[in-house]
Amino acid sequence: MKSKGTKSKPILIRANEQGKVVFYGETNQTIFKITGDFINLSGIKFSECTLVKNGNTNGLLIDLNNANNCSVSSCVFVKNTVKVQYSPLVVISGNGSFNKVNNCLFSDNIDNQDVQVKITKDTCPQFSLITKNTFRNKNKVSWKNGNGGECVQVGQDPILLGNKEANTTVSHNSFTNCNGENEIISNKSSKNQYIKNYFKHNDGELVMRGGHDCIVKDNTFEGGTGGIRINGTGHHITNNSIHNVKTAIRLMYGMAKGKNEIGFYIAASDCLVSENTITGATTGILVGDSKNKDWTGKFDTQRYPSPVMQNIAPFQNKIAGNIFKKTKTTEINQ
Repeated sequence: MKSKGTKSKPILIRANEQGKVVFYGETNQTIFKITGDFINLSGIKFSECTLVKNGNTNGLLIDLNNANNCSVSSCVFVKNTVKVQYSPLVVISGNGSFNKVNNCLFSDNIDNQDVQVKITKDTCPQFSLITKNTFRNKNKVSWKNGNGGECVQVGQDPILLGNKEANTTVSHNSFTNCNGENEIISNKSSKNQYIKNYFKHNDGELVMRGGHDCIVKDNTFEGGTGGIRINGTGHHITNNSIHNVKTAIRLMYGMAKGKNEIGFYIAASDCLVSENTITGATTGILVGDSKNKDWTGKFDTQRYPSPVMQNIAPFQNKIAGNIFKKTKTTEINQ
């Protein structure tokens, strides 16, 4: 779809009756590749699709590639399966801007990432918006290392490309029983916002895996294994409500520090953690998780010239004004 609409006259690709146009079966190609301007794809259902690889091509349902002001709205993605690890169903890629995935349902999908903002050495989509979507019932992935099951991933290489500024906003989404992997949302780039999302009974966390200067505010967590995990610098974690989890907020050790050193993990530093309400947690805020963890043999040190010991403690973080209720230990520093 290379056509160019305008703000006042967008190009609409939509089901005649919402949810009654259904794609299913196996594919090694991209079903919808949108590269134009002001194109809105809506009302399509993708059910029991199997995405496979054939040579250099991977199956993909929707790719907003170098698109501008385009959207995927009110689509349904249910019981789809990928056969190649780290494969998304929907991807925003290239150097486009102001693209949106909104009001969609992602349910019971298998071994996949749901929505990916793809960042490479040469490309970084700007001002993407992922909003008002429902993510639910995602089982643990079958991949050996347990990775590749995020609901939302913004960036893929936090070690070498974490400084890339994507300016993505992920807001007003709900995540329920999303157990694909440890990272429900995985942030691996800089200057993104995660606002007013709702998490319920998930086996995973909202994770600042890498990147810097992100905003995580006004999110609600009800039950599940955890709340927010932080690596990187300059993040603001404010006004979140976290209830009935083991550890609500974790600031992690790293192999390196700041924005200029290369580390498989960057120690949490210069972050603001304030005005969060934590209820019924075993530990409210843990400053210094994964202390002295040894990553020898667990990543490619030729590709990533990083120390293997996670031995740099979090530093210069401001933790203030948080409210704790029925929490066994409010704060641990180690």
